[in-house]
Amino acid sequence: TGVPVQHLTGEAWFRNVRLAVGPGVFIPRPETELVAGAAISAARTALVAAGAPVTVVDLCAGSGAIAAALADEVPGVRLYAVEIDSVAAAFARRNLPDSVRLIVGDAADPATLADLDGAVDVVVSNPPYVPDAQELAPEACLDPPLALFGGSRGWEFPVRIARRALALLKPGGTLVLEHHDEGQPDLMAEMAALGYGSVTPHSDLSGRPRYVVARVGESPHR
Repeated sequence: TGVPVQHLTGEAWFRNVRLAVGPGVFIPRPETELVAGAAISAARTALVAAGAPVTVVDLCAGSGAIAAALADEVPGVRLYAVEIDSVAAAFARRNLPDSVRLIVGDAADPATLADLDGAVDVVVSNPPYVPDAQELAPEACLDPPLALFGGSRGWEFPVRIARRALALLKPGGTLVLEHHDEGQPDLMAEMAALGYGSVTPHSDLSGRPRYVVARVGESPHR
């Protein structure tokens, strides 16, 4: 009948973590495991460089998949997860350990986590990025629209997330941002214009453009 198997079982695996999922929350995809992996690598690098606990923020946390993977694979980091939808946030509360602070709010709002501005080592986000007019497979339509659509071209909301992340990050900090498989050059140009020092493209396992890793305070991207 087209019901996702994750809705039937009530769970989904993401890297090493078993997540509670169901109607009303975005089902994490395998492509996002690579995004989480890049954030995990950046957090580990920051830990070594700092020699002390570092701060990581997951914007648009959904089920909490990325934050849960970070908590599992990089113990000791200070983790924050932000999700605006109350249903998704309820799933995130079930999936995240007590060490992760969950904020129900707008991830792109400058007031959200304003007390952390300029103090965050790593920001990671899988934001809504499907172009508004794009037709979806029937099973994808069962994901909440709030978690899917990112603007007329798909990268408008990711740019808002990149802008908020730039304020949160300390000099030398890293943003890992998932995006639609089209429009990567436009997104990278927008991020460079915001002031990121470098913006590096990455592909998923099928070879499609899938995410960028951007850093603050480095040489401009060329």
